[in-house]
Amino acid sequence: MTDGGIIYDDRGLEFKKFNVKDGLIVKHLRKSGVLVGAITGRESQVVMNRCEELKFDFHYHGVKDKGKKLNDLLETMEIDMETVAYIGDDLIDVPILSQVGLAICPADALVYVQPFAHWVTQSKGGEGVFREVGDLILHSKGLLVPIIESLSTKEA
Repeated sequence: MTDGGIIYDDRGLEFKKFNVKDGLIVKHLRKSGVLVGAITGRESQVVMNRCEELKFDFHYHGVKDKGKKLNDLLETMEIDMETVAYIGDDLIDVPILSQVGLAICPADALVYVQPFAHWVTQSKGGEGVFREVGDLILHSKGLLVPIIESLSTKEA
């Protein structure tokens, strides 16, 4: 959900930029019964805050073995790996990208990571990748058009 950049001020405070369009689709995914989560290799209070703000179903930070964490989580939740969509852009993501039902890379993912993806988005990291994927998932379930229509219906 970010461009991978980290900005520190002179006191060591961390800043990140998030795309608000990514955040908006989370509500619709969750309302439609799609679990939303994050597994990240960095410990970042800023990212933790964003996950909490968006009411992610789960989020784990500072994870060095994302594959093991996801396997443990799916076992606990009794979810099959084939039903998981995962967005990744770096080496740490390859073990998961090579196992999930829908592996996704942003347009600016490392060129040697992209072959592990079923789909490479048009958007770069931090520029609406999560929204692009969320829209795809809702559309594949036949839910995106009804959401749009319900928001565009004017009451008489």
